[in-house]
Amino acid sequence: MSDLLERLRGRGWRMTAQRRVVAEVLDGDHVHLTADEVHARAVERLPEISRATVYNTLGEMVTLGEVIEVATDGRAKRYDPNAHRPHQHLVCAGCGAIRDVHPAGDPLGDLPAAERFGFTISNVEVTYRGLCPDCAAKA
Repeated sequence: MSDLLERLRGRGWRMTAQRRVVAEVLDGDHVHLTADEVHARAVERLPEISRATVYNTLGEMVTLGEVIEVATDGRAKRYDPNAHRPHQHLVCAGCGAIRDVHPAGDPLGDLPAAERFGFTISNVEVTYRGLCPDCAAKA
């Protein structure tokens, strides 16, 4: 059973066939699919699943905090099941591929107190950008 499925079941989330398929599609490392990509893969497993069901299920998973919504550079939102391990993202400026990265250090600690302007900071989001090997080879 996937980590996401285990987490959802552990929360007592009612596991319908549609919800199970969406969770299975999101299983794996470095998964950052758009809702349309999730739907296309879900249809391969459960042909009768509707686009609305996929969108609603993704929204519920985000609300539960079990999936992170990732938006980069005006592209379609992507859904990241790696919601419980702190990480940042590495984004290809060419094709939009996204990888989870775990840089050393503390990005919050890197912000000097004088630059916090009295804010109580609860979250830090850092996005690394560049070209993936395939896009770099084409450049």
